[in-house]
Amino acid sequence: MTTARTRKYRKLEAKLGYKFKSQALLQRALTHASVRGGKAAPQDNERLEFLGDRVLGLAVAGLLDESFPEAKEGELARRLNKLVCGRTCANVGRALELGPDLVLSDAEAQSGGRDKETILADAVEAILGAIYTEAGFDRASVVVLRLWQPFTDAEHPRVAADSKSRLQEWAQGRGLALPQYRVLERKGPDHAPHFTAEVRIANLAPAPGEGSSKREAEQAAAAALLIREGVLKGSEHD
Repeated sequence: MTTARTRKYRKLEAKLGYKFKSQALLQRALTHASVRGGKAAPQDNERLEFLGDRVLGLAVAGLLDESFPEAKEGELARRLNKLVCGRTCANVGRALELGPDLVLSDAEAQSGGRDKETILADAVEAILGAIYTEAGFDRASVVVLRLWQPFTDAEHPRVAADSKSRLQEWAQGRGLALPQYRVLERKGPDHAPHFTAEVRIANLAPAPGEGSSKREAEQAAAAALLIREGVLKGSEHD
């Protein structure tokens, strides 16, 4: 692998927020099926794309379920379809400036393959599949949160970047354990409950939070820990 190619991958890894242990695995994720041929042809990304499609769907579905606890299944499905569709995945690929790193046949490259929606979308999902293969679902889901943030509905920014998501990304980026949440207390009548929760990360002091729902209390706890660690300013948390 050339030095120039390695430098390109470093730029891509910086945008992903993830450094691959295996550069060969990342190259496979970037390799389109058009290069199939003789024995010397590299493995293509179709199997990784198959995995990444499932990783993306589950990561986004879980985020939507948490972010919209009152939403009906139909609304959640509509939001999910919008966020995981080929157009959105391709736009993520363009934001990553993925085109120059794609490994294509000469014919596919000459026909504009580096900006084709299907090729970009499949490569993005293959990259998620590669991260899942190398580091597991939790790490892949952090990358999903990072990449999909600009593509969520502007009127619902928490779908992409709420305090819990930001805390998870911060912890992962520093090699810390994943945040663990626990409800400490629930008070009040069923129509107006009040929750107290806390978040814990190994080797850090726990942080508490309160709210009118379990999710709201956990969000407040995550924000409190981020504020305490100097990651988030108090004015940034509503």
